[in-house]
Amino acid sequence: MNTKEDYIGVFDSGVGGISVLRHLRRVMPNERFLYYGDSANAPYGIRTKAEVQALSFAVVEKLMARGLKALVIACNTATSAAVKELREKYPDLIIVGIEPALKLAADRYPGGGIGVMATPMTLSEEKFARLLHRYDVTCDIYKIPAPRLVEIVEAGKVDTRRTIDMLQRLFTPYRGRLDALVLGCTHYPFASHTISRILGGQVDILDGGDGTARETRRRLDEAGLLREGPGEVVIENSWNSPEILRLSWRLLEGKSLTNHWKEEKDGK
Repeated sequence: MNTKEDYIGVFDSGVGGISVLRHLRRVMPNERFLYYGDSANAPYGIRTKAEVQALSFAVVEKLMARGLKALVIACNTATSAAVKELREKYPDLIIVGIEPALKLAADRYPGGGIGVMATPMTLSEEKFARLLHRYDVTCDIYKIPAPRLVEIVEAGKVDTRRTIDMLQRLFTPYRGRLDALVLGCTHYPFASHTISRILGGQVDILDGGDGTARETRRRLDEAGLLREGPGEVVIENSWNSPEILRLSWRLLEGKSLTNHWKEEKDGK
């Protein structure tokens, strides 16, 4: 039986889901969070649906063994590929999957141009197609696949010249067409400042982290499972190295990737 003291499990294909964990921690500061990043198998976005499902189930089994009262799938690809199946396997567990903030963008910019930047799998999944078709009648929606950006964030190389050049090429066809850009992968918010510089401040950059956190809180409150007392965060990663764990904590604390890797190089 779930208790208030159980963890809220949060998982992603790597460090990207920490962007969601930051929102979760903000709206529920008293909760105990157990974050698991599967960086050893990242990126999920270039794998088959069957592979993503198998990886997702393996991670969730590990988390369930630790005692969960809720599970947040902080990975758009895993949500698209496995949320339905996970809910079927764990019907008594609160499971919240992240989705691109397409509704928010369509509400803010009716009739406008909206880019959805995501992994190839997320963009090709039927679940995303259904979401897109709710809004493509009233808005011009552009699907923008960016598979390499996950690996760039995992490597902490967002602000390199090579990454900036890659993003400039990626967005060239959409210049002047976008009112909003929806970040459809939880790794991408860690590159939002670079993306904003390239697109210009007039393009609104949105992600689904805040909505996911608020929905998780609502579900826990409804179930009477919100916790009181000091909060806790545990971070684990399948690539069990000091570097990935240091990067994870720096991202959670809002520190830049550039400084992280400079300090690693300098041995600080």
